[in-house]
Amino acid sequence: MGSRSNARKRAVDILYEADLRGVDAVTLLSERVGSPEVAPIGEYAVTLVEGISANQQRIDEVLTEHAEGWTLSRMPPVDRSVLRLGLYELLFSDDVPSAVAIDQSVELVKALSTDDSPRFVNGVLGRIAGIRSRLRKSVRTEPVAGDGQGQ
Repeated sequence: MGSRSNARKRAVDILYEADLRGVDAVTLLSERVGSPEVAPIGEYAVTLVEGISANQQRIDEVLTEHAEGWTLSRMPPVDRSVLRLGLYELLFSDDVPSAVAIDQSVELVKALSTDDSPRFVNGVLGRIAGIRSRLRKSVRTEPVAGDGQGQ
C-alpha cells in the first residue's frame, strides 16, 4: 500500500472514531499527532482530516443531495467517513484525479465495511464525479476555512 493510500486509511480511522464518539475530528487528530502510544500520522492524513473538517458542511450537503435514497445518519459510519474523504478529494484536491479518488475510496470500503458498500460508494462518488467541474466551481467561490479569503 502506497503512502497516500496509508494516509487515507489513517484519515478514515480518525474520521470514523470522531464520528462514533461525537467529537471533533481535528481535536481527535491533535490528540493523536505526536502521541507515543499511536503510530505516526503522516502529513497527507493531517491534510485530509483538516480539509474534510473545514469543509464538512458542504461535503455533507453534496453527499445528501447525491446519495439517492440515503440520509447521512442512515449510512454506516465507516461508509460515511470514506465518502467524505472521497468527496473531499474530488472537490478540493487539485492533484487527485477523479478515478483515483473513487478507486481509493472503493478499496478502503472493501476492506472496512459491508459487501454492499463498495457498489454504494462507487455509485455515489461516480455520480458526483460526473458533475465534478460544476461542483468545484461552486465550492471554489465560497470561502473555505483557513484559505485567507474573506478575512
